[in-house]
Amino acid sequence: MLYLIGLGLSYKSDITVRGLEAVRKCSAVYLEHYTSILMAASKEELEEYYGSEVILADRELVETGSEIILRDAREKDVAFLVVGDPFGATTHTDLVLRAKRENIPVEIIHNASVMNAVGACGLQLYNFGQTISMVFFTDSWRPDSWYEKILENRKIGLHTLVLLDIKVKEQSIENMARGRLIYEPPRYMSISQCCEQLLEIEEVKGTKAYTPDTPAVAISRLGSDRQTFKSGTIKELSEYDSGEPLHSLVLLGRQCHELELEYLLEFCDDREKFKNDVIKDQEFFKPAPWVPPVEEDDD
Repeated sequence: MLYLIGLGLSYKSDITVRGLEAVRKCSAVYLEHYTSILMAASKEELEEYYGSEVILADRELVETGSEIILRDAREKDVAFLVVGDPFGATTHTDLVLRAKRENIPVEIIHNASVMNAVGACGLQLYNFGQTISMVFFTDSWRPDSWYEKILENRKIGLHTLVLLDIKVKEQSIENMARGRLIYEPPRYMSISQCCEQLLEIEEVKGTKAYTPDTPAVAISRLGSDRQTFKSGTIKELSEYDSGEPLHSLVLLGRQCHELELEYLLEFCDDREKFKNDVIKDQEFFKPAPWVPPVEEDDD
């Protein structure tokens, strides 16, 4: 049996009772270690809590070496632990499909993830559109495929959750080219860098999917005892020190309910200014008033 088990967002004890029971009966326990991190628990603390060894599964193991995990699951119970919920990343869907093709039984044990816990900032979950990921730009690679998704969300008035990049156990291009297994120190994108990249691409595109004055809310260390929220415009948040990781960002949509706005006002420096910024932004992509068609004269 292959168990995919969500760990929640922060603490070793965020795992569900059912998930913990499954882990403790497994012969091998893998921890996915590249799409997110458990902010308040180390590998050693998890091993003590579970009473078994935890094997860190990096991107290479999960995406190209999953046969190792599946081989074990053919003969015994194997746990694949995921920070948040098991289906928070497409990689994990692929792992389930591979297991099913090989007739390996799979059991999914869900947990909280950023996709639902983001509601803690006060925005209502059913007002969210497509989620996007913001990766670190390089000198030669500045991907912008996410831009159209923001534009689509904004046209129908929905909020956009932006997941910020993390780099764990990544190689430099030079070391990769030379075949040297030397890894870069972990990096976690900040709110300010994300906003700077948003503004850069909007300047290039020029179609105003958003502007420097578009309201947003910065979310830091969600699910921990140090979680914080900060409301402001994209320009203001590009100068915001968001502190330790992990971070995410939400761009507001035109349909911002008055209760959502009231909640967000708790997290801004200037309540009146932010309220006016939201009202002004609601004019973006506002549907034109309906005008009845002109009836043609039969004569």
